[in-house]
Formats: sequence, structure tokens, C-alpha cells
Amino acid sequence: MAWELTSDVETFAETAGDFLRSSPVRHTVFLTLIDNLRVRGRHAYGPGDPFFGWWTTPSGAVGGVLLQTPPHPVLFSSLPAGAASAAATVLADRSITAVNMAAGDIADYAGSRPFRAGMRTRLFRLGDLTPPDPPPSGYARPATVADRELLIRWVGDFERFIGEPPEDVAEVVDDHLSYAGVTLWVDGDEPVAMAVRSRPQAGMVRILRVWTPPELRRRGYAGGATTAATRAALDAGAGQVVLYTDLANPTSNALYQRLGYRPVEDRAVVRFR
Repeated sequence: MAWELTSDVETFAETAGDFLRSSPVRHTVFLTLIDNLRVRGRHAYGPGDPFFGWWTTPSGAVGGVLLQTPPHPVLFSSLPAGAASAAATVLADRSITAVNMAAGDIADYAGSRPFRAGMRTRLFRLGDLTPPDPPPSGYARPATVADRELLIRWVGDFERFIGEPPEDVAEVVDDHLSYAGVTLWVDGDEPVAMAVRSRPQAGMVRILRVWTPPELRRRGYAGGATTAATRAALDAGAGQVVLYTDLANPTSNALYQRLGYRPVEDRAVVRFR
């Protein structure tokens, strides 16, 4: 049993692809990151070079994976026994300051090292879509190139709100528009909220960003936009629709459960320096 590392996304996708596609819900972020790196290039998330890894079981099968797109934390799948502590050893010569792991694997990875807890997230999977009742005022429509400047502002606001490292927001928006991945909620002919979804991967689509400007909140717009984006994913053939929430935000956690999303697993970011 051992970890193998590579800097080549195609090698990783070929080696770990069956493992990732075997559970596209739990591996949603890996699948969408691979897609983005292929479409937008290896430095889509920053100037640092990404790297990838997989844990090989005694039978030769892949039993777990890791991925980092600097400056983001190293992302791990759920891991079998022994893989987390072995990952800490194989990554010891790299400047790893943070990891994003299934909550139950953190202690094995950290060992005796002190760490500071960061954001805790929960993965949700759609059960039966339940639109808001009563529905919010307004209607949904796909965003177009005419909405580009608004989307650049809103995506930037969203990234700052959740504390994500800065990206080329215009490039991100152009990519979303290229596959009609942004749904706007409109009230009085003015966009008031957005929900962004990923490209389909292994029959799965993830709701990536939901944003309502602060001055327009508490009117149900986020629920309307999320419902419309979810329905668009289903209409396009998605068998599974998923999203992540910040566990520190009770409003969004309650909203998505009212819409029919159900918990799958919890994850956490931990920092070591």
C-alpha cells in the first residue's frame, strides 16, 4: 500500500478515473477540478503548479486520492485505514499549510502535530426537489453575455465573502457563460440573485455558487435561483445534483434542506502553521 504522486492531470485522471466515477457525489470536487484544469489550463486556480496523488491498495486498486491547486489546501477523498498517516509522511517535504479532509480522517493525518480548525462544510445531495412555497416574486432565466459585468461583480463578491483566494474572476465568469451555467433570478426586470452550476461529470452536477446581494436578502430569491438551477441540471440529464454548505451558516443549511437536499458527509479545513 502506497501513495503515488504526479503533476500531470491526465495521468491522474486516467489512473484514478474509475475510482472517482464510482462515487461521483462524494468525489464531486475532484471531478469538477479535473474538468476545470483541462478546460482552463493547469494554472486556472493560481500560479502554483497543481499536483495529484492516489493510494494503491494491496490488490492494485485505487483506494483514495489527493489533489492540490495552490494556493488552496490539499484536498483528500475519504481514506482507508493507514492512508491518512502515510499521506502526512509522503507530503512531509512539501510546504503544506492546510488540508481539506473528511472530518473522520483529520486525527490520523495530523498525528501529534498541533493544528487550527478552519471552515467546516457539509456535502448535500438532492433527494426530491421541493420548490419554495410560496415562490418568491420574479422568475428565472439563464444569464447571457449581456450580464457579464454584473456576474463579474457578483462572483467577486461571493469569493470575498467566503474567503477564497483571488482568481481571475472574468475568466471564471466567461467559462460559466460558455456552457450556460449561470441561472439568474429576476424581479421587476432586474437580476436579484444567481446560482452557478458545474458542467456535468459522471452524471453529477454541483451547485457551485449561490449569491444574493446583502441589500436584497430575506426575500426568497436564493431559494428561487437554486431551485431553477437545480431543475436546469436535471433537465439537462443530471442523475445527481449536489452542493456544499458552510456549517457556520444556519440560514443556507436550512434553505437547502427545505429544497430537498439531504446530508451526505462533513468535511473540514485544518491549518498547521
